Amino acid sequence: MKNVLLPMLLCLSIPVFGQIKIDSFFTLTGSADTYFRYNLNSTNDATNGGSLAPVTSFANLPGFAMGMFNLIAKYEKGKTGFVTDLVFGPRGRDAVFNSPGSLNIVNQAYAFYKPTDKLTLTMGKFNTFVGYEVISPVLNYHYSTSYMFSFGPFNHTGLKGNYDLGKGFGVMAGVFNPTDYTDSNPNNTYYFGGQLSYVFDQGSVYLNTLLNKDYKQFDLTSSFKVSNTMNLGLNATTASDFFSGIALYTNLTMTESFSAGIRAEYFKDNGIGILDSDAEPATTSNHVFDITLSGNITLGQLRIIPEYRIDMYSDNLVLPDATSLLRKDNLSSLLVAAVYSF
Repeated sequence: MKNVLLPMLLCLSIPVFGQIKIDSFFTLTGSADTYFRYNLNSTNDATNGGSLAPVTSFANLPGFAMGMFNLIAKYEKGKTGFVTDLVFGPRGRDAVFNSPGSLNIVNQAYAFYKPTDKLTLTMGKFNTFVGYEVISPVLNYHYSTSYMFSFGPFNHTGLKGNYDLGKGFGVMAGVFNPTDYTDSNPNNTYYFGGQLSYVFDQGSVYLNTLLNKDYKQFDLTSSFKVSNTMNLGLNATTASDFFSGIALYTNLTMTESFSAGIRAEYFKDNGIGILDSDAEPATTSNHVFDITLSGNITLGQLRIIPEYRIDMYSDNLVLPDATSLLRKDNLSSLLVAAVYSF
Protein backbone atom coordinates (compact mmCIF):
# COMPACT_ATOMS: atom_id res chain seq x y z
CA MET A 1 0.00 0.00 0.00
CA LYS A 2 2.84 2.38 0.82
CA ASN A 3 4.30 1.86 -2.63
CA VAL A 4 0.99 2.83 -4.21
CA LEU A 5 0.25 5.90 -2.10
CA LEU A 6 3.72 7.46 -1.91
CA PRO A 7 3.90 8.68 -5.55
CA MET A 8 0.36 10.08 -5.23
CA LEU A 9 1.15 11.92 -2.00
CA LEU A 10 4.37 13.33 -3.42
CA CYS A 11 2.33 14.91 -6.19
CA LEU A 12 0.51 17.02 -3.59
CA SER A 13 3.68 18.98 -2.85
CA ILE A 14 3.68 20.49 -6.34
CA PRO A 15 2.67 24.18 -5.92
CA VAL A 16 -0.14 24.32 -8.47
CA PHE A 17 -3.82 25.20 -8.32
CA GLY A 18 -6.74 23.17 -9.60
CA GLN A 19 -6.40 19.56 -10.64
CA ILE A 20 -2.93 18.05 -10.97
CA LYS A 21 -2.16 16.80 -14.49
CA ILE A 22 0.56 14.16 -14.63
CA ASP A 23 0.22 13.94 -18.42
CA SER A 24 -2.52 14.61 -20.94
CA PHE A 25 -4.38 11.44 -19.89
CA PHE A 26 -3.96 11.30 -16.09
CA THR A 27 -5.37 13.75 -13.52
CA LEU A 28 -5.34 13.81 -9.73
CA THR A 29 -7.88 15.80 -7.69
CA GLY A 30 -8.87 15.76 -4.06
CA SER A 31 -9.90 17.55 -0.90
CA ALA A 32 -9.44 17.77 2.85
CA ASP A 33 -12.07 18.89 5.34
CA THR A 34 -12.45 19.45 9.07
CA TYR A 35 -15.13 20.97 11.30
CA PHE A 36 -16.23 22.15 14.75
CA ARG A 37 -19.70 21.20 16.02
CA TYR A 38 -21.56 22.38 19.17
CA ASN A 39 -25.06 21.68 20.50
CA LEU A 40 -26.94 24.76 21.69
CA ASN A 41 -29.66 23.08 23.75
CA SER A 42 -28.24 19.69 24.73
CA THR A 43 -25.12 18.06 26.11
CA ASN A 44 -21.75 18.25 24.37
CA ASP A 45 -20.05 15.98 26.89
CA ALA A 46 -19.55 12.53 25.40
CA THR A 47 -18.35 11.20 28.78
CA ASN A 48 -21.43 12.36 30.70
CA GLY A 49 -24.61 11.15 29.07
CA GLY A 50 -23.29 11.14 25.54
CA SER A 51 -23.06 13.95 23.00
CA LEU A 52 -26.14 14.16 20.80
CA ALA A 53 -26.19 14.84 17.08
CA PRO A 54 -28.75 14.46 14.29
CA VAL A 55 -28.79 10.85 13.12
CA THR A 56 -27.54 11.88 9.71
CA SER A 57 -24.17 11.06 8.20
CA PHE A 58 -20.73 12.53 8.65
CA ALA A 59 -21.10 15.80 10.66
CA ASN A 60 -22.00 14.13 13.95
CA LEU A 61 -18.91 14.33 16.21
CA PRO A 62 -18.56 16.81 19.12
CA GLY A 63 -16.06 19.67 19.26
CA PHE A 64 -13.22 19.87 16.75
CA ALA A 65 -13.35 16.86 14.46
CA MET A 66 -11.89 15.47 11.27
CA GLY A 67 -13.85 14.99 8.07
CA MET A 68 -11.79 13.19 5.47
CA PHE A 69 -8.87 13.39 3.07
CA ASN A 70 -9.89 12.43 -0.46
CA LEU A 71 -7.77 11.52 -3.50
CA ILE A 72 -9.33 10.87 -6.92
CA ALA A 73 -7.17 9.55 -9.76
CA LYS A 74 -8.55 9.40 -13.30
CA TYR A 75 -6.92 8.05 -16.44
CA GLU A 76 -8.68 8.33 -19.78
CA LYS A 77 -7.22 7.58 -23.18
CA GLY A 78 -9.26 7.05 -26.31
CA LYS A 79 -12.46 5.16 -25.54
CA THR A 80 -11.40 3.68 -22.20
CA GLY A 81 -10.42 4.83 -18.73
CA PHE A 82 -10.61 4.25 -15.01
CA VAL A 83 -11.31 6.16 -11.79
CA THR A 84 -9.94 5.35 -8.33
CA ASP A 85 -11.29 7.35 -5.37
CA LEU A 86 -9.62 6.90 -1.96
CA VAL A 87 -10.95 8.29 1.33
CA PHE A 88 -9.24 8.61 4.72
CA GLY A 89 -10.84 9.72 8.00
CA PRO A 90 -14.23 9.44 9.74
CA ARG A 91 -16.32 10.79 6.84
CA GLY A 92 -14.70 8.36 4.43
CA ARG A 93 -15.00 5.46 6.87
CA ASP A 94 -18.73 6.11 7.30
CA ALA A 95 -19.20 6.30 3.53
CA VAL A 96 -17.81 2.78 3.00
CA PHE A 97 -19.13 1.25 6.24
CA ASN A 98 -19.64 -2.24 4.75
CA SER A 99 -16.05 -2.57 3.53
CA PRO A 100 -13.67 -4.35 5.93
CA GLY A 101 -9.93 -4.03 6.42
CA SER A 102 -7.89 -2.29 3.74
CA LEU A 103 -10.96 -1.95 1.51
CA ASN A 104 -12.45 0.71 3.79
CA ILE A 105 -10.48 3.45 2.04
CA VAL A 106 -11.90 2.68 -1.42
CA ASN A 107 -14.84 4.97 -2.16
CA GLN A 108 -14.89 4.31 -5.91
CA ALA A 109 -12.98 2.04 -8.26
CA TYR A 110 -14.35 1.55 -11.74
CA ALA A 111 -13.42 1.24 -15.40
CA PHE A 112 -15.38 2.66 -18.32
CA TYR A 113 -15.64 2.15 -22.06
CA LYS A 114 -17.21 4.46 -24.63
CA PRO A 115 -18.06 2.39 -27.73
CA THR A 116 -19.77 5.45 -29.27
CA ASP A 117 -19.96 9.16 -28.49
CA LYS A 118 -23.39 8.61 -26.95
CA LEU A 119 -22.90 5.41 -24.93
CA THR A 120 -20.72 4.90 -21.84
CA LEU A 121 -20.43 1.52 -20.12
CA THR A 122 -19.15 1.47 -16.53
CA MET A 123 -18.22 -1.49 -14.33
CA GLY A 124 -16.99 -1.46 -10.75
CA LYS A 125 -17.78 0.48 -7.58
CA PHE A 126 -19.22 3.98 -7.98
CA ASN A 127 -21.17 6.58 -5.98
CA THR A 128 -24.95 6.41 -6.15
CA PHE A 129 -27.02 8.21 -8.75
CA VAL A 130 -29.92 8.59 -6.27
CA GLY A 131 -30.50 11.84 -4.40
CA TYR A 132 -29.50 15.49 -4.37
CA GLU A 133 -26.44 15.29 -2.12
CA VAL A 134 -23.18 13.34 -2.40
CA ILE A 135 -20.43 11.98 -0.15
CA SER A 136 -17.80 14.60 -0.94
CA PRO A 137 -18.30 17.92 0.91
CA VAL A 138 -16.76 19.69 -2.10
CA LEU A 139 -19.93 19.12 -4.12
CA ASN A 140 -22.46 19.83 -1.33
CA TYR A 141 -23.55 23.33 -0.41
CA HIS A 142 -24.25 22.37 3.22
CA TYR A 143 -21.68 20.45 5.24
CA SER A 144 -24.12 18.35 7.25
CA THR A 145 -26.28 16.03 5.16
CA SER A 146 -30.00 15.34 4.83
CA TYR A 147 -31.84 12.33 6.25
CA MET A 148 -32.84 11.20 2.76
CA PHE A 149 -29.22 11.12 1.64
CA SER A 150 -27.97 9.54 4.87
CA PHE A 151 -30.35 6.59 4.72
CA GLY A 152 -30.47 6.12 0.98
CA PRO A 153 -27.68 4.34 -0.92
CA PHE A 154 -24.10 5.65 -0.84
CA ASN A 155 -22.41 3.36 -3.36
CA HIS A 156 -23.16 0.63 -5.87
CA THR A 157 -21.02 -2.11 -7.39
CA GLY A 158 -22.14 -3.43 -10.73
CA LEU A 159 -22.53 -2.63 -14.41
CA LYS A 160 -24.37 0.37 -15.84
CA GLY A 161 -24.84 2.01 -19.21
CA ASN A 162 -25.45 5.73 -19.82
CA TYR A 163 -26.89 6.77 -23.17
CA ASP A 164 -27.23 10.32 -24.51
CA LEU A 165 -30.63 10.59 -26.20
CA GLY A 166 -29.91 14.08 -27.52
CA LYS A 167 -31.48 17.49 -26.89
CA GLY A 168 -30.56 17.31 -23.21
CA PHE A 169 -32.18 13.93 -22.51
CA GLY A 170 -30.31 10.92 -21.18
CA VAL A 171 -31.02 7.47 -19.80
CA MET A 172 -29.15 5.09 -17.51
CA ALA A 173 -29.79 1.43 -16.69
CA GLY A 174 -27.74 -0.88 -14.51
CA VAL A 175 -27.61 -4.01 -12.36
CA PHE A 176 -25.89 -3.91 -8.96
CA ASN A 177 -25.04 -5.86 -5.84
CA PRO A 178 -27.21 -5.11 -2.79
CA THR A 179 -26.88 -1.45 -1.86
CA ASP A 180 -23.60 -0.60 -0.08
CA TYR A 181 -22.37 -4.21 -0.32
CA THR A 182 -19.70 -3.07 -2.70
CA ASP A 183 -16.87 -5.61 -2.28
CA SER A 184 -18.87 -8.70 -3.30
CA ASN A 185 -22.40 -10.06 -3.44
CA PRO A 186 -23.11 -11.85 -0.13
CA ASN A 187 -26.47 -13.43 -0.90
CA ASN A 188 -26.94 -13.66 -4.70
CA THR A 189 -29.39 -10.73 -4.67
CA TYR A 190 -29.26 -8.04 -7.34
CA TYR A 191 -30.81 -4.62 -7.72
CA PHE A 192 -31.91 -2.84 -10.89
CA GLY A 193 -31.21 0.86 -11.21
CA GLY A 194 -32.61 3.30 -13.74
CA GLN A 195 -32.47 7.01 -14.45
CA LEU A 196 -34.10 9.39 -16.90
CA SER A 197 -32.48 12.82 -17.05
CA TYR A 198 -33.05 16.16 -18.72
CA VAL A 199 -30.38 18.86 -18.57
CA PHE A 200 -31.09 22.33 -19.93
CA ASP A 201 -29.50 25.78 -19.76
CA GLN A 202 -31.21 26.79 -16.51
CA GLY A 203 -31.05 23.48 -14.64
CA SER A 204 -31.72 19.75 -14.63
CA VAL A 205 -34.27 17.07 -13.70
CA TYR A 206 -33.46 13.46 -12.74
CA LEU A 207 -35.97 10.64 -12.20
CA ASN A 208 -34.27 7.75 -10.41
CA THR A 209 -35.32 4.27 -9.35
CA LEU A 210 -33.69 1.42 -7.45
CA LEU A 211 -35.57 -1.89 -7.39
CA ASN A 212 -35.51 -5.52 -6.41
CA LYS A 213 -38.20 -7.94 -5.25
CA ASP A 214 -38.15 -6.59 -1.69
CA TYR A 215 -37.22 -2.94 -2.19
CA LYS A 216 -38.52 -0.12 -4.34
CA GLN A 217 -37.13 3.41 -4.20
CA PHE A 218 -38.30 6.24 -6.45
CA ASP A 219 -36.46 9.54 -6.35
CA LEU A 220 -36.83 12.96 -7.99
CA THR A 221 -33.91 15.38 -8.02
CA SER A 222 -33.95 18.75 -9.76
CA SER A 223 -32.19 22.10 -9.76
CA PHE A 224 -33.06 25.41 -11.38
CA LYS A 225 -31.11 28.62 -11.83
CA VAL A 226 -33.59 31.39 -11.10
CA SER A 227 -31.08 34.15 -11.85
CA ASN A 228 -27.35 34.73 -11.93
CA THR A 229 -27.39 34.91 -8.13
CA MET A 230 -30.17 32.53 -7.03
CA ASN A 231 -30.56 28.75 -7.34
CA LEU A 232 -33.37 26.39 -6.29
CA GLY A 233 -33.25 22.65 -5.72
CA LEU A 234 -35.68 19.84 -4.91
CA ASN A 235 -35.32 16.26 -3.74
CA ALA A 236 -38.27 13.95 -3.09
CA THR A 237 -37.98 10.25 -2.40
CA THR A 238 -39.94 7.21 -1.20
CA ALA A 239 -38.40 3.85 -0.33
CA SER A 240 -40.87 0.95 0.05
CA ASP A 241 -42.09 0.73 3.65
CA PHE A 242 -38.84 2.20 5.00
CA PHE A 243 -38.84 5.97 4.64
CA SER A 244 -39.98 8.93 2.56
CA GLY A 245 -39.18 12.61 2.46
CA ILE A 246 -38.87 15.89 0.61
CA ALA A 247 -36.29 18.67 0.78
CA LEU A 248 -36.14 22.14 -0.70
CA TYR A 249 -32.83 23.93 -1.30
CA THR A 250 -32.12 27.54 -2.14
CA ASN A 251 -28.97 29.63 -2.13
CA LEU A 252 -28.28 33.26 -2.95
CA THR A 253 -24.92 34.71 -4.01
CA MET A 254 -24.20 38.00 -2.25
CA THR A 255 -20.66 38.69 -3.46
CA GLU A 256 -17.94 36.85 -5.36
CA SER A 257 -16.76 35.28 -2.11
CA PHE A 258 -19.96 34.89 -0.04
CA SER A 259 -23.33 33.22 -0.46
CA ALA A 260 -26.05 31.93 1.89
CA GLY A 261 -28.42 29.00 1.55
CA ILE A 262 -31.22 27.09 3.26
CA ARG A 263 -32.19 23.42 3.24
CA ALA A 264 -35.65 22.56 4.61
CA GLU A 265 -36.40 18.83 4.85
CA TYR A 266 -39.32 16.69 6.02
CA PHE A 267 -38.40 13.05 6.64
CA LYS A 268 -40.73 10.24 7.74
CA ASP A 269 -39.60 6.92 9.20
CA ASN A 270 -42.06 4.36 7.85
CA GLY A 271 -40.62 1.34 9.63
CA ILE A 272 -36.85 1.22 9.18
CA GLY A 273 -36.32 2.37 12.78
CA ILE A 274 -34.06 5.35 12.06
CA LEU A 275 -35.80 7.65 14.53
CA ASP A 276 -35.87 5.85 17.87
CA SER A 277 -38.80 6.46 20.16
CA ASP A 278 -39.26 6.41 23.93
CA ALA A 279 -42.99 6.24 23.46
CA GLU A 280 -45.02 3.27 24.68
CA PRO A 281 -46.14 1.47 22.68
CA ALA A 282 -43.37 1.90 20.12
CA THR A 283 -44.34 3.52 16.83
CA THR A 284 -42.98 3.26 13.30
CA SER A 285 -44.34 6.55 11.98
CA ASN A 286 -41.91 9.03 13.54
CA HIS A 287 -40.89 12.08 11.56
CA VAL A 288 -38.48 15.00 11.68
CA PHE A 289 -38.49 18.46 10.14
CA ASP A 290 -35.01 19.94 9.90
CA ILE A 291 -33.85 23.36 8.74
CA THR A 292 -30.22 24.10 7.90
CA LEU A 293 -28.95 27.61 7.26
CA SER A 294 -25.42 27.79 5.84
CA GLY A 295 -23.03 30.38 4.54
CA ASN A 296 -20.29 29.71 2.00
CA ILE A 297 -17.17 31.87 2.28
CA THR A 298 -14.79 31.22 -0.61
CA LEU A 299 -11.11 32.03 -0.12
CA GLY A 300 -9.41 30.73 -3.23
CA GLN A 301 -9.60 26.93 -3.01
CA LEU A 302 -10.63 27.04 0.65
CA ARG A 303 -14.34 27.17 1.52
CA ILE A 304 -15.53 28.05 5.04
CA ILE A 305 -19.06 26.84 5.88
CA PRO A 306 -20.71 28.28 9.00
CA GLU A 307 -23.95 26.39 9.65
CA TYR A 308 -26.92 26.57 12.01
CA ARG A 309 -29.23 23.54 12.09
CA ILE A 310 -32.37 22.68 14.02
CA ASP A 311 -33.99 19.22 13.98
CA MET A 312 -37.61 19.16 15.21
CA TYR A 313 -38.85 15.67 15.96
CA SER A 314 -42.35 14.26 16.29
CA ASP A 315 -43.86 14.50 19.77
CA ASN A 316 -42.97 11.00 20.87
CA LEU A 317 -39.27 11.53 20.18
CA VAL A 318 -37.42 13.10 23.08
CA LEU A 319 -33.89 14.31 23.73
CA PRO A 320 -32.09 14.96 27.03
CA ASP A 321 -31.57 18.62 27.87
CA ALA A 322 -28.16 19.41 29.35
CA THR A 323 -29.45 22.52 31.11
CA SER A 324 -32.26 20.85 33.05
CA LEU A 325 -33.86 17.54 33.89
CA LEU A 326 -36.52 18.11 31.26
CA ARG A 327 -36.61 16.39 27.89
CA LYS A 328 -37.42 18.08 24.62
CA ASP A 329 -38.27 17.26 21.02
CA ASN A 330 -35.74 19.40 19.14
CA LEU A 331 -32.00 19.74 18.79
CA SER A 332 -30.26 22.92 17.63
CA SER A 333 -26.57 23.07 16.81
CA LEU A 334 -23.81 25.20 15.32
CA LEU A 335 -21.13 23.96 12.97
CA VAL A 336 -18.19 25.56 11.17
CA ALA A 337 -16.41 23.52 8.49
CA ALA A 338 -13.32 24.16 6.39
CA VAL A 339 -13.12 22.40 3.02
CA TYR A 340 -10.01 22.67 0.83
CA SER A 341 -10.10 21.23 -2.69
CA PHE A 342 -7.53 20.94 -5.44
